[in-house]
Amino acid sequence: MTALHSAVLDTIGRQIVDGHFGEGDVLTLDWIQEHFGVSRTVARETMRILEWTGLVTSRRRVGIIVQPQTSWNVFDPRVIWWRLSGHGRNAQLRTLTELRTSIEPVAVNAAARNASAEQRERIHTLATAMREQGEAGNLDEFLELDIAFHTLLLNASDNEMFSALGDVVTVVLRGRVQLGFMPQHPVPLSLELHERVAQAVSSGHGEAAEAAMREILVEVRSAMAALFDN
Repeated sequence: MTALHSAVLDTIGRQIVDGHFGEGDVLTLDWIQEHFGVSRTVARETMRILEWTGLVTSRRRVGIIVQPQTSWNVFDPRVIWWRLSGHGRNAQLRTLTELRTSIEPVAVNAAARNASAEQRERIHTLATAMREQGEAGNLDEFLELDIAFHTLLLNASDNEMFSALGDVVTVVLRGRVQLGFMPQHPVPLSLELHERVAQAVSSGHGEAAEAAMREILVEVRSAMAALFDN
């Protein structure tokens, strides 16, 4: 995808999720070409991806019709990011945090049972590196380690449904940093809890891993609530 194509897609995607275009509104390839000054190919590919996300549907002799929210693919990372960066940010963060709270503790319990020896060693290494980078205030490096940590745990669960949520968790973690919701230095309790999860998974203690992950997500939920109240 070219930078121009990506820019057009992001603009229209955000406009739809923010309500600039409402359910039943009709877009056309001609309008996209003229409004953004792009080729027919870029306009067509943009609409193809938007249709894939469920935001629009094409109807012969009518055009490209904006769909209701109930038709959106809410697990698509692009839809999640558009919602996070728009007016519905707070609601999206709330629902995503609720999803994580429901799924990740169960996933790490399964990871404690099913992870390979290599995965157990890797998760411990990641938690140690997260503490080092977090305490140093290296937020970009910390973010990449945090993403690797949570993605590895989902994969180590040996459950393809949990693993499939890796992209969702990734965009949420990136969104917290890119939208300014993360402190430069992660709170010490969060660093400690990640180490507890790693130790429990490495040792095969599923209930301890699950409890520690629940505490992580309680801290996340509390941080989000504090932001929303301000």
